Amino acid sequence: MEKAITRFAPSPTGYIHIGNVRSAIYPYLLAKQTGGTFILRIEDTDRARFVEGATDLIKETLLWLGLNWDEGPDIGGPHAPYFQTERKESYIAWAKKLIEKGLAYADPTPSEKIDEYRKADTAKKIPYLYRNHRPEETVEWQEGIPIRFKTTPKSYEWTDEVMGDMKSGPEVLDDIILIKKDGLPTYNFAHIIDDLEMGVTHVIRGQEYLSSMPNYLALYEALEIPRPKFVSLPHILAPQGNKKLSKRDGAKSVTDYKSDGVLPEAMLNYLACLGWNDGTEQEIYTMEELLEKFSLERIQNSGARFDETKLLWVNGMWIRKIHDEEGNDTLYAKIAPEFWPESANNYPEDYRKKVLNIIYDRLKLLSDLKTYTNYFFEEPVVDREMITKNKFLKKMSEDEIKGLLNTVSTRLSGEEDWSADNLQNVLNELLEETGKKPAELFSLIRIAISFAPFSPALPLTLETLGKDRVLARLNML
Repeated sequence: MEKAITRFAPSPTGYIHIGNVRSAIYPYLLAKQTGGTFILRIEDTDRARFVEGATDLIKETLLWLGLNWDEGPDIGGPHAPYFQTERKESYIAWAKKLIEKGLAYADPTPSEKIDEYRKADTAKKIPYLYRNHRPEETVEWQEGIPIRFKTTPKSYEWTDEVMGDMKSGPEVLDDIILIKKDGLPTYNFAHIIDDLEMGVTHVIRGQEYLSSMPNYLALYEALEIPRPKFVSLPHILAPQGNKKLSKRDGAKSVTDYKSDGVLPEAMLNYLACLGWNDGTEQEIYTMEELLEKFSLERIQNSGARFDETKLLWVNGMWIRKIHDEEGNDTLYAKIAPEFWPESANNYPEDYRKKVLNIIYDRLKLLSDLKTYTNYFFEEPVVDREMITKNKFLKKMSEDEIKGLLNTVSTRLSGEEDWSADNLQNVLNELLEETGKKPAELFSLIRIAISFAPFSPALPLTLETLGKDRVLARLNML
């Protein structure tokens, strides 16, 4: 397979969303599996929408996911600079070549006049195309005057690696702007020049650019440069599957998911499979497996629905995978301090690790630790409704409940071996002694020591809390 040179070229106009990230994962995988080059390029020519700090957020997100770039900001490379605003002279030079060939022109037409053209065509119920209003006389270009492409309407055919063979008619071509009034290029022009000068072999981007392909193809032809391979990614759809995913559908930024406690391995895994599969039933992939199995041929050409529930399931699987395969210490190292209850700071690291070791398989998000482990670090608030509403306990009288807890407390107070294995034996003996079912006795003990919706296996919870705290809590009711 030829070495692929790919790029991720986001605009620093806000937070980095799910679709952005998937458009980085696929070119990364293709470049790495072919021994090629993955380039990060910042398309920052839209100054009106530029957001301070957005570039840093893009870089941090890629590094968090393990998508390290081979060329780009901070590390440089043979095709520097990697910010479009720093490549201005190159775009102007290429635009001037088109002017010299009679394939572009300086256009001083004021925006008010252009609006008039648009309104007039709308009133006539004909498609608005600027080429129908092209100025008859040209002017010499100078900065401050936009440069437009002088298109020649014709049909085009091309092959998309995902969408297959495609074609368009002459009616969609127009005199698009190449260089704006501020001297900076439009995306339509800049990305073609950048891809050429950086040697990009595969242009991997969202399906929304398909409608602009005829104009791009006209530019490749006018510039007399070879076309790269085109890979159009299907839309990521809202959960209902009826439209493209947006903020209005509850989609959060990747940073928000990170802050909620989604692991980078899980986010990478989930997004890579959102519109791609290797033809098997496998759902959990490491980076190494993705690099081995990924192929452009297996990208689907229809939209993929974003399912946050599935993302959380994948995250839970990764939490368990890291713990079970790499160890509790490795998982613990991935947990930021803010994911723990604040009171956990009062306890030594060994104790926090012990708590994690018995609770990890319940977690869907690392931030669930705050909810699920409070009672290990602070005294729980007594909530008698948890007993009166429990289907196994609600028929018991208060005296019966107190009697059971007293029996349990008396039995446990005499135990010197406070290991989980011994405590399990003691609990089994208490079942026989009290004549209660496990769902009754164990539910009562669990609620009394935690007042939490659930807890890990009861013997492990007792062992971790310690004898003194368990006995004190059993006597609280």
